[in-house]
Amino acid sequence: MEWYDALAKPSWTPEPAFIGLMWQIIYPIIFLTFGFVFLQAARRKIPATVALPFAINLVANLAFTPIQFGLRNLTLATVDILVIWVSIVWMVAAVWTHYRWVAVAQAPYFAWVSTASVLQISIDWMNR
Repeated sequence: MEWYDALAKPSWTPEPAFIGLMWQIIYPIIFLTFGFVFLQAARRKIPATVALPFAINLVANLAFTPIQFGLRNLTLATVDILVIWVSIVWMVAAVWTHYRWVAVAQAPYFAWVSTASVLQISIDWMNR
């Protein structure tokens, strides 16, 4: 964390405790909704194409921390978080006609990733 703490960041950067709290709220939503979608796709109750953006999102989400803090690659982390953001939009569009509650449940995730995306872009820009 020393490396991250030493980076230039915007004045509105949330405290680490707040970031942790947000993920404590969002990860259970992800677990429940993604699990539901994957289960429905496995049971062939929805097309596999509906689950595809959820799978892409999950991989990109899991890759962010190793990219940002392991590789310490701000630009690649920025690309990754934009993949996460786009895939959330795609997820909502893909699942909307099948399970609207799953789409609506992504609202906190989308709001947080939108904020995190602007923060990541800002940090990347400020540390060039």
